[in-house]
Amino acid sequence: MKVYEICNAIERTAPLRLQDEWDNSGLQAGLPGAEVGCVLVCLDITEDIVEEAASKGCNMIVSHHPLIFKPLRQVCGLTYQQRCVARALALGIAIYSAHTSLDNARGGVNFRIADIIGLQELEWLSPRSGEDAGSGLIGNLPEPVEDRAFIGRLASLFGVQCIRHGACSGKAIRRVALCGGAGAFLMKDAIRQGADCFVSGEFHYHDYFETDGQLLAELGHYQSEKFTVDLLRELLLQAFPGLKVITTSIDTNPICYGIR
Repeated sequence: MKVYEICNAIERTAPLRLQDEWDNSGLQAGLPGAEVGCVLVCLDITEDIVEEAASKGCNMIVSHHPLIFKPLRQVCGLTYQQRCVARALALGIAIYSAHTSLDNARGGVNFRIADIIGLQELEWLSPRSGEDAGSGLIGNLPEPVEDRAFIGRLASLFGVQCIRHGACSGKAIRRVALCGGAGAFLMKDAIRQGADCFVSGEFHYHDYFETDGQLLAELGHYQSEKFTVDLLRELLLQAFPGLKVITTSIDTNPICYGIR
């Protein structure tokens, strides 16, 4: 198996043309023609992730969040990004990231979130002109759920101990908008499409004043997208049933809540 074959397989589901203009999805490090016998899938790439890949005999890492967002002016170990790139290249490990290319694709990150919540009759929250693609989704629950109960359900489904949300008033939640990660930019779309609740990884403080009666539910960026590793693994195994694909055992969430 070659690096470029794995890249091509991912891009059949998440073509690079779907990524947002500010993004940097795609092959981040490594040679397209290099051999791959084992792939590590993860949400984020850190130095520990690179070492885990090496210890498990992986020649390639496939992540959701790109390691390199801004161009590297040098690779001399000053930042964790530089150290990860240098170490990966020294070990012969290629790095590929499917970020907003996978967020914006049919069957991508947001579809996995919608499936976990149990939404039906899905539509793009902000469709992309000329493509069956877009940012965020909106759909309906099978039955209305009281807002406090819905927040509790989200906490259980996503394994979240603390959800930041707007004030609950006992209103029924039926139509739900969602966007994994930082989805605050879609609030007006969610309001325009009549969402009772907008579920995302991150909102800003002042967003909670501008909801027009819509309930905001903030899962946390990591928590909203952590199931993406399963999606990446399934995508690779569907394309290459004989490929060895390992899900990282490392929790890369950089944010802690509460005092232990």
